[in-house]
Amino acid sequence: MHPNIAKILVTEEEIRDRVAVLGQEITNDYRGKKLLLVGILKGSAVFMADLMRQIDLDVQIDFMVVSSYSNSTQSQGHIQIRKDLSTDINGRDVLVVEDMIDSGTTLYYLNEILQVRGANSVEFVTLLNKPSRREKPVDVRYIGFDVPNEFVVGYGLDFAENYRNLPFVGVLKPECYES
Repeated sequence: MHPNIAKILVTEEEIRDRVAVLGQEITNDYRGKKLLLVGILKGSAVFMADLMRQIDLDVQIDFMVVSSYSNSTQSQGHIQIRKDLSTDINGRDVLVVEDMIDSGTTLYYLNEILQVRGANSVEFVTLLNKPSRREKPVDVRYIGFDVPNEFVVGYGLDFAENYRNLPFVGVLKPECYES
């Protein structure tokens, strides 16, 4: 285990097994549809790469960079689109891939934007869900794991761009981010 990790919340094996289940559910639900996976960078990159290999359909992918955190451990409440889609989503079934849903502010905002742009449907899949932190109502169709309100890193999630490469999800020791 990494020396800055207080404990492991979700093991590499648990992630692998759950991603396979999510991939099968998505395959069943989107059969016969024009599925577009939209990854929210940078955190979703690892999850999305593993997830799309578990979906037994033709899928297209695109990415957005949407930020509400900066280098903080708390959402700042305002959303910035730093990189927008390059794909026309009009008439498409869009599945937004997130690493973690916390306050729900980012996805609430994205849902409105993607609907206005003419998506046939907009759904969400997240590796991690923190329901105790929810501030905005967001209907999340696919959830990997509910986690407690602790600062987590690994499997794509970071603090100040570090720890993304850990193969598990762990709780970062407070002394690493408190200053």
